[in-house]
Amino acid sequence: MKKINTEHAPAAIGPYSQAVVTGNLIFVSGQLPINPSTGNIDSTDTAGQTEQSIKNIAAILESCGSSLDKVVKCTVLMQDLSFFGAMNEVYGRFFTEKPARAAYQVARLPKDALIEIEAIAELE
Repeated sequence: MKKINTEHAPAAIGPYSQAVVTGNLIFVSGQLPINPSTGNIDSTDTAGQTEQSIKNIAAILESCGSSLDKVVKCTVLMQDLSFFGAMNEVYGRFFTEKPARAAYQVARLPKDALIEIEAIAELE
């Protein structure tokens, strides 16, 4: 198992890795919509936070030599599923290969984020 860490995505805020590679798979930890340049959640809406979370996933995958096109499964955690449409619209622009996905409403996310997304991808 190889731990992945890139400065192009937010640092882990606890005792975990941004991602791990095992075999031909990359397991990306849940990505909050933290801008790695500012260290803050800059967007206050679901669409903007979805975009930042996916950009963080993309940066981690690219650091391993993979890409969003190689994602096989995502899990989306949302503070409020009534904003599912806004998340889905942004998600669909980035994940053109349509990986498997699950989406859940949760009571609360770290840093009071509106969304968190984790992914499993293949290496290129």
